[in-house]
Amino acid sequence: MALKVAALAGGVGGAKMLDGLAHVLPADHLTAIVNTGDDFDHLGLRVCPDLDTVVYTLSGVSNPDTGWGRQGETWQFMNTLKSLGGPGWFQLGDQDLAMHVLRTEALNGGASLSQVVRKFREMMGVAVEVLPMTDDRVPTIVETDEGDLDFQIYFVARRCEPKVTGFRFEGVEQSRPAPGVVEAIGQADVVIFCPSNPWVSLGPILAVPGIREAVAARPVVAVTPLVGGKAIKGPAAKMYIELGFNPEASTVAEHLGELLDMFVLDEVDREQASAIESRGVRVRVAQTVMQTPEDRVQLAEEVLEGASHLLSMEVKA
Repeated sequence: MALKVAALAGGVGGAKMLDGLAHVLPADHLTAIVNTGDDFDHLGLRVCPDLDTVVYTLSGVSNPDTGWGRQGETWQFMNTLKSLGGPGWFQLGDQDLAMHVLRTEALNGGASLSQVVRKFREMMGVAVEVLPMTDDRVPTIVETDEGDLDFQIYFVARRCEPKVTGFRFEGVEQSRPAPGVVEAIGQADVVIFCPSNPWVSLGPILAVPGIREAVAARPVVAVTPLVGGKAIKGPAAKMYIELGFNPEASTVAEHLGELLDMFVLDEVDREQASAIESRGVRVRVAQTVMQTPEDRVQLAEEVLEGASHLLSMEVKA
């Protein structure tokens, strides 16, 4: 019998994990809860990078080379924008632009972000439920040695160069989980933390009041975002180093702390299993690097098998 899963995700790694799970589970057994701390306004448009990456990936139109954006993208808008002296630091492809224009129009017309996401994913043939962590605006601010930076300025414009000293999620204390988020977690057999950045992808989701509490009440399996001391994509390892932590998978397990019941460790980091298990967290070792669609499915099957084993042990106990 298929497990019911609520999966927390952000970034390319999270989207790939969700794609693998979507190929293994019935659509009504998987709910994706996606980070919106990266969302921002650009050129008068509301841009939601993680939500769009997830929807593009699940619909099969994502760019296989970058992991973000759409395949077959063209750049006439950006070329013209830059020729007229406009800002060229954030890339908006011609196809991708349609999503931002329609989303902004809908939000300005009174629709919630949840409603907009539902419409887009249905129009693009995505059967899996995709939920933003909140309908409220909770921008991630990166605190650095050069001052506070909006996440996209730090991540894209500055290419993660400034030294990180901390993070905050503006307005998160007053935010509420998007409709269906807490219910999906409560009804799940297991919550899966996709291999997403713990600081700026999982962190904002868990900071929304009510989500962490709901997650803590369910069995949780996390997939490492660090392999061999490095992030497959993104600045997670750099962030750990600059904040004074060893950039290892075992550090991620310690970071996620009491929420975890099982941690999926990559084969190259097998020797870290005992350190993680000493904290009372079960470990499953697998090939976690997803270079092909087949890798995504294989990892999803490994994670679900581990989750089933975890649940069976709890029943016996």
